[in-house]
Amino acid sequence: MKIAIGCDHAGLQLKEAIKTELARLGLEVADVGTNSCDSVDYPDFGQMAAKMVSSGKAQRGILICGTGIGMSIVANKFSGIRAALCNDVQTAILSREHNDSNVLVLGARVTAQELALEMLRVWLDTPYEGGRHQRRLQKLKNIEDSVKDE
Repeated sequence: MKIAIGCDHAGLQLKEAIKTELARLGLEVADVGTNSCDSVDYPDFGQMAAKMVSSGKAQRGILICGTGIGMSIVANKFSGIRAALCNDVQTAILSREHNDSNVLVLGARVTAQELALEMLRVWLDTPYEGGRHQRRLQKLKNIEDSVKDE
């Protein structure tokens, strides 16, 4: 599985820890940056990773900024993206089981590194349940398609 990962300056340290964990798990990583603590604009990096997932060049994505809010907003602008801002293990699990999230969003200033790594692992390992949830995902896709047609 190929994972696109991006962050702003606030998320750099957590991004590097996550990349180390992804490598340990044997996953391919496409790092779109940033690679510096210099102030940058999160939309620039969020869109690069989201485009990779939206286009199928990566199967999943991970985005990190200070709170995760900005990256969530950016990612969910793209077709087929179901970005979930997670702050605990249970939301990471449910984002996969119920929503088939394909982008995990984390807030580096509000989430401890060890918790973020635990959320990452369960998010990667948790399958989508389908069933009754598929009807809801189809409704989301219908909304997405109707907005394109306007």
